[in-house]
Amino acid sequence: MKLGYFTMPLHPPQRNYVETLKEDREAILLADRLGYCEAFVGEHVTDVAESVTSCATFLASLAHDTKQIRLGTGTLNLPNGHPAQLAATVSMLDNMLEGRLIVGISPGGLPSDWEVFGNMGADRTAMFVECIDHMIAIWTGGPPYDLKGRFWNISTEKTMIPEIGQGIIPKPYQKPHPPIVVTAVEPFSKGVAEAAKRGWDPISANFLLPQWVKSHWPKYAEGCAAAGRRAEPVNWRVAKTVFVADDAATAREYGFGARSPYRFYYQQLFIKLKRAGRINLFKPSKDTPDEQVTLDTVVDDLVIAGTPDQVTEELLALRATTGDFGTLLYCGIDWVDAKLARRSMELMAEKVMPAVNRATGA
Repeated sequence: MKLGYFTMPLHPPQRNYVETLKEDREAILLADRLGYCEAFVGEHVTDVAESVTSCATFLASLAHDTKQIRLGTGTLNLPNGHPAQLAATVSMLDNMLEGRLIVGISPGGLPSDWEVFGNMGADRTAMFVECIDHMIAIWTGGPPYDLKGRFWNISTEKTMIPEIGQGIIPKPYQKPHPPIVVTAVEPFSKGVAEAAKRGWDPISANFLLPQWVKSHWPKYAEGCAAAGRRAEPVNWRVAKTVFVADDAATAREYGFGARSPYRFYYQQLFIKLKRAGRINLFKPSKDTPDEQVTLDTVVDDLVIAGTPDQVTEELLALRATTGDFGTLLYCGIDWVDAKLARRSMELMAEKVMPAVNRATGA
């Protein structure tokens, strides 16, 4: 099993914006030095807590300061953009990274983003599909493009001057384009099957209980079978909220205590998902009453915090429930205590993952 990194990121709104951007960047530079294989960064435009407004811009700031880690958009929220601009941005970033880019895509999940971009009442799933189809057509085709759709028509036919390069969108470094992944945020996600049919791979969200993460594999296998491709566990990524400390008392307090950044993280998600009518994502059963789902139960169910031995044991238990998967994505959290946050990432890479792989015979 490989070790990767995923961050939304999410910080207390009162924190200094310049400092949180530096912190988020430092975390990925540390992941690169520690040998994490990849790092995904999310984006939201209208949320000062989830404060990276463009994951592509943020990743570009890391292009020349990282050495081996692959960087992923986590995700590009396609209905909020234009396919030509998104295709060009991905192409440039992939060239800056010389092929170290992974493209994570989604319809976007933040209602205030839907409102600000004017697509709250639109069929965002249809926009998502059309947008990525246009992007792939741009990457794999040539000018003047002449792409027609329900939401966007794209052409440079009237203005193209090919001999000087005008009217031509750059191609990605990777051919025909960077690998594409989607984030699965619902139990038994139909989107996982549809993505697999198209050759894309899934990331199971960290805020799903293990039994709901498990439900993604059959859907992935179903989609792969429909496309005539073999479903390989190595291509499945599972995100998890983890904190590792040198002693159990520190792990317990920082992971679950009143001032825990992990508690803050899930408090934010709890409020947003409850207001959006999606509190079912935190339920162990569809029959669980809403009032039994509290912030305490969510944190207890979804955060793994302990010493290296304790975390190893819990990750093995997670794998026993979900089945085999290829990459564990360690979730980046606000650095309330920078020393503890860095130490957790170090212990995860140097102690926990080697122990997990020894136990599984990897």
